[in-house]
Amino acid sequence: MTADYQQIRFTLEDGVGLITLNRPERLNSFTQVMHAELARALDQLEACAQLRGVVITGAGRGFCAGQNLGERKPLPAGQRRDLSEGLRNHYRPLILRLRALPVPVVCVVNGVAAGAGASLALACDVVFAVESARFIQAFGKIGLLPDAGGTWFLPRLVGSARAMGAALFGEAVPAREAEAWGLIWRCIPDAALDDTLAQVARTLANGPTRAYGAAKRALQASSGHTLEQQFDLECELQRELGYTDDYLEGMRAFAEKRPPAFQGR
Repeated sequence: MTADYQQIRFTLEDGVGLITLNRPERLNSFTQVMHAELARALDQLEACAQLRGVVITGAGRGFCAGQNLGERKPLPAGQRRDLSEGLRNHYRPLILRLRALPVPVVCVVNGVAAGAGASLALACDVVFAVESARFIQAFGKIGLLPDAGGTWFLPRLVGSARAMGAALFGEAVPAREAEAWGLIWRCIPDAALDDTLAQVARTLANGPTRAYGAAKRALQASSGHTLEQQFDLECELQRELGYTDDYLEGMRAFAEKRPPAFQGR
């Protein structure tokens, strides 16, 4: 599959899609070509009946530096640019489609994640980051606010005070501090990047896919639910999971004191 792409690498193996942003010479900043290729990869992921997970990372020393500002041609004097067009046409569908996938989307941040690149990482269900990685909301430095969903993800992950500080001051948040804040799941040594990518892919390929998807759905819904509504959703989803082959296998494996062999069904 990778041969069909120029600015990303994409493979789909054992039900796990691996997307690597691949403009390392420009810190993998977004272009229209990259957006189009990400949309094509998502088409394939959404059409895969045996999909079990998605992993996103970057090539080179950066994860994603956000929008490639060099792609925006200078306007004649006195004219202004409608920045909402790019958000509506590219970032909104990208983020919403990732969130809607019925399987876990795991991001392994291999370097700096800035602007919309940080928003892409935070849109994923679980985020690992190497120790040298940094998260930067640099929008204020060019007179903008965090976008690509950043103003939605930040306060939910780290609270309003830290979200506002990140938006106003644009200071880099090192991966270790991001872990302490709860911005990401785990900070890992730089040398563990490849092993982590492989381990995450194995976990998704061998895990109880329906249970993972149900947990994703329930956790995403929780912020908009009352406790009673969330109990109703838990009942609905747990009832469905109780009829799956993976639940039966999990119970057999527990009784037989062996690792479960989940099939994602």
